[in-house]
Amino acid sequence: MFHVKQSDKGKDKVYDVIVVGAGHAGIEAALAAARMGFDTLMLTLNLDHIGQMSCNPAIGGIGKGHLVKEIDALGGEMARAIDETGIQFRMLNTKKGPAVRASRAQADKALYRQRMKRVVENCENLTLKQASVEALVCRDGQVTGVESQMGEVFKARRTILTTGTFLQGLIHVGDRNYSAGRAGDFAAQGLSGSLSALGLRLGRLKTGTCPRLNAHTIDYSRLSVQYGDETPAPFSFGTERIEQPQIPCHITYTNPKTHDIIRAAIHRSPMYSGVIKSRGPRYCPSIEDKVVRFAEKERHQIFLEPEGYDTVEVYPNGISTSLPLDVQADMVHSIEGLEEAEIMRPGYAIEYDYVEPTQLKPSLETKAIEGLYLAGQINGTTGYEEAASQGLMAAINACLSLKGEEPLILSRDQAYIGVLIDDLVTKGTDGEPYRMFTSRAEYRLLLREDNADLRLTELGHRIGLATPEAHARTARKQEQITELTHRLETARIHPSRSVQAQLRALGTAPIRNIVTFAQLLRRPEVDSADLTAFDPELEGVPSDVALQVEVSIKYSGYVDRQAQGLKRFQKMENVTLPDDLDYGQINGLSREIKEKLSHVRPRSLGQAYRISGVTPAAISVLSLYLYKQKAG
Repeated sequence: MFHVKQSDKGKDKVYDVIVVGAGHAGIEAALAAARMGFDTLMLTLNLDHIGQMSCNPAIGGIGKGHLVKEIDALGGEMARAIDETGIQFRMLNTKKGPAVRASRAQADKALYRQRMKRVVENCENLTLKQASVEALVCRDGQVTGVESQMGEVFKARRTILTTGTFLQGLIHVGDRNYSAGRAGDFAAQGLSGSLSALGLRLGRLKTGTCPRLNAHTIDYSRLSVQYGDETPAPFSFGTERIEQPQIPCHITYTNPKTHDIIRAAIHRSPMYSGVIKSRGPRYCPSIEDKVVRFAEKERHQIFLEPEGYDTVEVYPNGISTSLPLDVQADMVHSIEGLEEAEIMRPGYAIEYDYVEPTQLKPSLETKAIEGLYLAGQINGTTGYEEAASQGLMAAINACLSLKGEEPLILSRDQAYIGVLIDDLVTKGTDGEPYRMFTSRAEYRLLLREDNADLRLTELGHRIGLATPEAHARTARKQEQITELTHRLETARIHPSRSVQAQLRALGTAPIRNIVTFAQLLRRPEVDSADLTAFDPELEGVPSDVALQVEVSIKYSGYVDRQAQGLKRFQKMENVTLPDDLDYGQINGLSREIKEKLSHVRPRSLGQAYRISGVTPAAISVLSLYLYKQKAG
């Protein structure tokens, strides 16, 4: 039975902020609140599992790497953690444009967890306790604390829930299922009921993971090797270089025999037998889904990713499954190089409760309960990076509210974090876990990984998270960018014999007239490093500075077009909508659109436009109504 406490008793300590959960969202939330100077309590089911990588042991990826860079620029922890514990670093999409290039790194799973535990344990203003939170304590529509399974009441002025997959978590392996927040950890059973009793609408989602294999039983001689980058690029703008040794991954594939095994046992999968009714992440499907949805494909790629230096466990990325254990074994043994592979931990699917995120303000505070913030998978997202981003922003805004200041709302043109949160609170999850992609950002050429510090460090410093050193480093970088841009725009190259020979050596056409370095750099086949042939002093320019200048010069036309679109976007964003606007009284809006606007309660005309189903005609009606109200 659940219950909601209506009053506090006793004279226990009152914290400024309580963070429930110690996953990726919880870590960023707790560290941010404490570093901003607020007395913070982190509560977790298991103090040994702080920063646990429940699924694949990796950070970053397409869209996700952008989030990690932004977390770092604002003063978060994730980038520094992966820089210290990564065992293979790769830059993805290197042959594509700068907007979609993304960093990804394999982590030593144990070292990452140990490193995060050490950081939170030694953080000033942060207290850690092991407890299972089963209820919220509220008074007059405001959260005042939480109650544990043991009956302890912890009081706080603000509470942040980062519960991951633990809310009534249910693990499925074939026709077997059991209660758990993840393999090896108890689920939180009472908190869902407490949230429902407070008026929040909950849903059910699913995610899954792969079986773990014993490296000693894999025949690597038959597999393709995938090495990391020769010079690993750090995630954090404050990391000079990656020092630790790197480990290769290997690649193999499923085959028609594998697919036959899966099809023959598909009726034993809880996803297809009807036992699991919730939806999983569309862009990270189980191997059952792949075989059914892409029946024409003869094989699917599998990355064999080592889980660390001192473990034999291997994560076979690409075969997430909830099939029975005997079928998992047959499936694995049908794959080249894995014929004798031993499964150390079975793959599984997990169902869990989440709160529909349209019930949140852009600050990640719930609309129904004052002082209650939600971050991570409880908001319907999937992925470590999405969770960490939300944890950071929830803590920032909880602390700003304690100071009586306005929340920090990152817009869609400022950050991928802004896109993520705006999508959640405006559109919701559409019944499946939300995952970040570069395609979700309209202004992705402006929101690159490489310029996250230039976009956000000033903000991070202003709120007290980005360090003075980071702020000074970013300011110096901006100065160098300005200096180099001016230099390339003004320095000239003459069509001498030696210059023409050098141009031919670079594989580019000769010049007929005097040109600037910037004009030469606009050629697709010329990059900033090539310019050193004409001016050796350019060799001393830091690579990150050269990259910024090269992108701004090469892609100036595209950037200008996005800037024009940005002006139109900002014009709509600047038209604010009153919190108490009665949409039911606006003539010309359909009943459906009135209901959607009343449900989401957008803060601007731009946000209203992004609500699914709100038409341009409805925006015109709304705009005209606002104009008449202002004029009248």
